[in-house]
Amino acid sequence: MTTPKPRVLISDKMDPNAAQIFRERGCEIDEITGETPEQLIARIGDYDGLAIRSATKVTRAVLDAAPRLKVIGRAGIGVDNVDIPAASAKGVVVMNTPFGNSITTAEHAIALIMALARQIPEANEQTQDGKWPKNAFMGVEVTGKTLGLIGAGNIGSIVASRALGLRMKVIAYDPFLTEERAVEMGVEKVELDGLLARADFITLHTPLTDQTRNILSAENLAKTKKGVRIVNCARGGLIDEAALKDGLDSGHIAGAALDVFQTEPAKDSPLFGTPGFICTPHLGASTNEAQVNVALQVAEQMADYLVNGGVTNALNMPSLSAEEAPKLRPYMALAEKLGSLVGQLAHGNLPTISVEVEGAAAQLNVKPITGAVLAGLMRRFSDTVNMVNAPYLAKERGMDVREIRHDREGVYHTLVRVTVATSQGDRSVAGTLFGNTAPRLVEIFGIGIEAELEGHMLYIVNEDAPGFIGRIGTLLGESGINIGTFNLGRRAAGGEAVLLLSVDQAIPESVLDAACKLPGVKTVRTLAF
Repeated sequence: MTTPKPRVLISDKMDPNAAQIFRERGCEIDEITGETPEQLIARIGDYDGLAIRSATKVTRAVLDAAPRLKVIGRAGIGVDNVDIPAASAKGVVVMNTPFGNSITTAEHAIALIMALARQIPEANEQTQDGKWPKNAFMGVEVTGKTLGLIGAGNIGSIVASRALGLRMKVIAYDPFLTEERAVEMGVEKVELDGLLARADFITLHTPLTDQTRNILSAENLAKTKKGVRIVNCARGGLIDEAALKDGLDSGHIAGAALDVFQTEPAKDSPLFGTPGFICTPHLGASTNEAQVNVALQVAEQMADYLVNGGVTNALNMPSLSAEEAPKLRPYMALAEKLGSLVGQLAHGNLPTISVEVEGAAAQLNVKPITGAVLAGLMRRFSDTVNMVNAPYLAKERGMDVREIRHDREGVYHTLVRVTVATSQGDRSVAGTLFGNTAPRLVEIFGIGIEAELEGHMLYIVNEDAPGFIGRIGTLLGESGINIGTFNLGRRAAGGEAVLLLSVDQAIPESVLDAACKLPGVKTVRTLAF
């Protein structure tokens, strides 16, 4: 039986080569653009992937109507039009293409800096009106001026390199910017108040979050250097637009250039017509090269995920390259089984979960392994858990998830250990890969035992005493239950022992009750994998 091809809907206009990439990678593709939200809701249930730009709004209602949906790809940086928490809860990966239009956006910011410095739009307008205002416009040089970057990530770093080429001095405020990276970029790392006080030009390159909303508030704009010029090609909402107009009107701010507005399309704004203000209609990513780049990148990323399991530029799960995926897949299978085992055995609240890797596993990308552990563990709460929504379910329940990497190699060439804190103390299970592909349990709650975790299983803790194996075998045989594998481990001779056996069918409650009454039995649980 052949596996059906993943189906992808392109719901916004994008370069036609994107559809061709999907087809070449083994996906079925439909290009249906310009639909109403109601039409999209009626259609989306047939698709595994949704490729969008900015027009399509992926709301909770759209996601509720999409039981097959596995991935949403945004051809561009901003994902304001996607309900990411709702997508995560549904287990849907959300990707963007943060690098496809970086150069284009950075160049637009530089263009607006130059336009402000030389008042080009106003001079152009008056010249074309038949005037010759040669003495009306006195510009400023950018050479030697201080450019303040708010946000020094991918786009901000490109702006910095271009500004340094213009012989500007660049200072940067970014909580995530390290001193080493600042030196590498050739910029000075400063605090926000220092940037506001020193910058001749300020340009913003940060996403809109609760921390960055109105980062240039009325209070902060008042801290800026008199005569400052401000550029925003990032996101509307980073600047208090009313306070910006007040600053322009008072002359404290010499000029401002916005490519983005708090409300878009910006059909009307109190800033329109203000002297010293220029604007463009969200053109930061609008070049032929950028439009092609983001379309091709989103198609490649989505196809890699749907066909090969590779995860690139995801906003709600760890990245996993198409090259890494084959190597990590057996580890993720092992991790999911270990998480499932812990989830089925360790009942009650689990405030802390530790995922430890050693040996060969310690050389790999640990995030997908942790995601797989959580996916297995959180199935105790939901049947629709996967690696996308498991971390969110864990966070909702207040679980503290920790990752520990050991470079040492122990008894096994590779080992994954999952430890949970319970009311009875820490409980851990560990597993390895046989032949680098076959998952095996090698330890359970401190007792060494080798077992495959497959299908229906019976877990028994008992006193190590003669005759027990015969009694449990007889009980199952008389109940018509066939044993597949039989795995034993014990702490010491005559001490606590663990039995893990696989069976060909689910075990009835009556048989479990009978097993609990066997001499020496402490715990009996059924497991399913």
